[in-house]
Amino acid sequence: QVQLVESGGGLVQAGGSLRLSCAASGSTFGIYSVGWFRQAPGKEREFVASINWAGSTSRYADSVKGRFTISRDNAQKSGYLQMNSLKPEDTARYYCALDRSFELRTTGAMYDYWGRGTQVTVAS
Repeated sequence: QVQLVESGGGLVQAGGSLRLSCAASGSTFGIYSVGWFRQAPGKEREFVASINWAGSTSRYADSVKGRFTISRDNAQKSGYLQMNSLKPEDTARYYCALDRSFELRTTGAMYDYWGRGTQVTVAS
């Protein structure tokens, strides 16, 4: 069993930056792909970014490409999402998740473990 705890959210002005962290418990973190998803009030959960187990391949939603960077540190059992040039439309609750598949999947239902999320609010 793996537990995930996100941190790093907060209130930021448009154009600002935040770095989200996802800390995992358990010894098997390194075998999972890490994904970040977000959900705004009244909207469906959407894929943001994912990274493979080795940190060598990543995938991004078009809406964040060029602004967000996903990374991981297997020794620290952590995943990260660096968010730059934030926009009000990035406001959402952000969740990290783990997926045992080698593919970088964008469908949240395919992921095995989820954190409780961290709130990101971008003021205009």
